[in-house]
Amino acid sequence: MGVLLQKHRIPFTIFERRQKPTKEELAEPSGMLDLHEGSGLEVIKECGLYDEFIPLTGECTQDLVITERNGNVLYKVPGDRTSPEISRNNLSNLLLSLIPPENVKWGHRLLSATKPNPSNPNETELDFGTHGKHTFDLVIGADGAWSRVRNLLTSTKPYYTGKQTVTFTIKHISTKYPHLAALVGSGSFSALANKHAIVSQRGPQDSARVYLMLTVADEDFGAASGLAGKPASAAKDKLLNDDALLGSFGPLLKDLVGTACDEEAADHPGASVDIRPLYALPYGTSWEHLEGVTLVGDAAHVMLPNGEGVNQAMFDAFLLCQDVVKAYEAAGGDVEAFNSAFDPSLKEYETALVQRAVETGEETKVLLEHMFGNDDAAYSMAGFLKSMIEKHQLE
Repeated sequence: MGVLLQKHRIPFTIFERRQKPTKEELAEPSGMLDLHEGSGLEVIKECGLYDEFIPLTGECTQDLVITERNGNVLYKVPGDRTSPEISRNNLSNLLLSLIPPENVKWGHRLLSATKPNPSNPNETELDFGTHGKHTFDLVIGADGAWSRVRNLLTSTKPYYTGKQTVTFTIKHISTKYPHLAALVGSGSFSALANKHAIVSQRGPQDSARVYLMLTVADEDFGAASGLAGKPASAAKDKLLNDDALLGSFGPLLKDLVGTACDEEAADHPGASVDIRPLYALPYGTSWEHLEGVTLVGDAAHVMLPNGEGVNQAMFDAFLLCQDVVKAYEAAGGDVEAFNSAFDPSLKEYETALVQRAVETGEETKVLLEHMFGNDDAAYSMAGFLKSMIEKHQLE
């Protein structure tokens, strides 16, 4: 959104919780994002960055492989370049290239958002602790699943989904482990069984980012299993020998996970295994409209990973920015005129956002049922994807 506001010379400030990343940190594998026509890609084009974007998308193809628990391929489809993959770090760096450095305040952790002035309903105060309090006429909460801005609008909180994710990276997989590179392919890979998933995506530095998505009832699985605080290499025995986890997967897939554990520990000595519970908001979460404050992305509709998260967030920001630009240009610099012009369109934006979230949520529910609905879900997922491809080809 910052790029689009800058394009129209509208003043803005971005408060970012993270410290500013170094060039070395930005070069690290960071997970891949596929941008879609009609949402993420449309926004990239609107930002005027499409020509710069395409050269950054060669690290992960759009090929997709689905296997069962022993690594036997049930479905494989080559990508068609309609949804190019880009690393999170490359996308962030690309967007930041068009935002003046002084407009981004790094290391600002938001503690709360409040409406301190009853006589001015548009005014919202943001409390950044030691970085002070700042007041704005329009606040857009893009602060993720545990949004502090959302707390101003609704008491609804994300719920635990029954899923845990564990993340590892194997760098230089083609030269160090060619048999594993052949298994996961050049794009995305999923092995499904026992209501768990072993997922891989290729990325920078000839890497494979390996994600375990585990169906676990205990929200505190990391601590309860003894994995929290341990190095990734220490997670191998628990993950690979427990039949409730990955114990029934075949030798090749255990080799992939075991190697990922060892490589992650070697690359980050002393670091703890990256294991996290996953949360979601009820599909179609809405809130009572307040002037001068709204939400985009995960702050508004966090869901389990579905390939749509970044696309939804970028499209939210794009649509909202269109309304901001229209009201700003009509107001001619007058704050009250801007507020009066913008608020009706903000209500319409929020109504449409909720409806989009309901539709995407229903699609996500279907996808997750095929991925995790039974102990041999790979067959269900392969059939589902095949039918979707055939339907698309007929249209």
